[in-house]
Amino acid sequence: MFKKIISGITLAAIVLTMSACDTEVSMTAQEAAEKMGVGINLGNTLESCFASDYKDWVSVVGSNKPKDYETCWGAVETTQEIIDGMKADGFDTVRVPVYWGNMMEDDGTYTLNPEYAARVKEVVDYCQKAGLYTVINIHHFDEFIIRRNDTEECKEIFTIIWKQIAEYFKDYSYKLMFEGYNEYLGGGKLNSKRKVEDRPKDEAYELTNVLNQAFVDAVRSTGGKNAERVLIISGYWTNIDLTTAPEYIVPNDSAEDRLMVSVHYVDNAFFWAKKIGTDEWLQYIDDQISLLKGAFLDKGIPVFMGETSSRYPDENIDSSVTDRTSSKYVAIVLNKLLESDIVPVLWDVNGHFYSRTLYRIEKDDERQMIADITGKLHEQKS
Repeated sequence: MFKKIISGITLAAIVLTMSACDTEVSMTAQEAAEKMGVGINLGNTLESCFASDYKDWVSVVGSNKPKDYETCWGAVETTQEIIDGMKADGFDTVRVPVYWGNMMEDDGTYTLNPEYAARVKEVVDYCQKAGLYTVINIHHFDEFIIRRNDTEECKEIFTIIWKQIAEYFKDYSYKLMFEGYNEYLGGGKLNSKRKVEDRPKDEAYELTNVLNQAFVDAVRSTGGKNAERVLIISGYWTNIDLTTAPEYIVPNDSAEDRLMVSVHYVDNAFFWAKKIGTDEWLQYIDDQISLLKGAFLDKGIPVFMGETSSRYPDENIDSSVTDRTSSKYVAIVLNKLLESDIVPVLWDVNGHFYSRTLYRIEKDDERQMIADITGKLHEQKS
């Protein structure tokens, strides 16, 4: 059903690959997890888009240039100074969410736009130059595709897309990692009235497992450093309860010990219930970590907490709690995750936690909290 991708637009042909030497040794997923420390998301930036369930294709923004999409959700253009400031504040990992459908032609080939891909590459280069572990994924565009296609069609489309991304970056350092999708694995499909209908649970798990396997197979097929690069497998809705269920299957992999599993927000239920800071909240976090331990960590599969709260609004802290300092509760979560060998990555958008104009974590208490945690980590590694 898809037209052949034109070889003349092969993205790899325009890539200036990194200068990592050929003798670079690949890492196991566990070795990588031990080095990734605390991460931060470059949120609402390269994944920004305008896509509607009432449209068959992604809307064009402004003059249809990378800058138009990068800034359309309120972000500033990413610079080396922004990324260097993240490194200076103690972060060791940056997750870069990407909406690969931006500037893509609606021609059935799912060919990545070379100009948009080059901008993603530029931001990845900023991160690599700063010495940061870097994670790129398919973000929100996974939702767009899954809502419009059945499982086999999704498999075909994502195989096409991931082969292009993997080929583009296949010679990059092993400090670059790929995360298959964002939060929509297992999600529903649009019906004839453009309303999302949930898939039956068995079909939703099948979709999740098939697409994770397609991601791994597509990346490995491109060779180069991708033959052993650490890959991050997305959870069902990135929900801990759903992802640790027996129906969730970790993909087969031709590389040994090179997979992590991604979930989000270890205390999500209590955030929305506005019970942060209670004893129940603490127990819930421990229980969620215990699920991850039994399903993955005890089996040698590291866990990547791709999004975790960087700040707790006062209204989400339980009314009975006297100390309402957000950084106190963020520190509790980060320490619990790190003690369990889970890689925590703060969700952040422009002007929320880290200032992309001041090049630092804006609030002093939050900056000190991250410095204390990451400083201790760095001491342990030295």
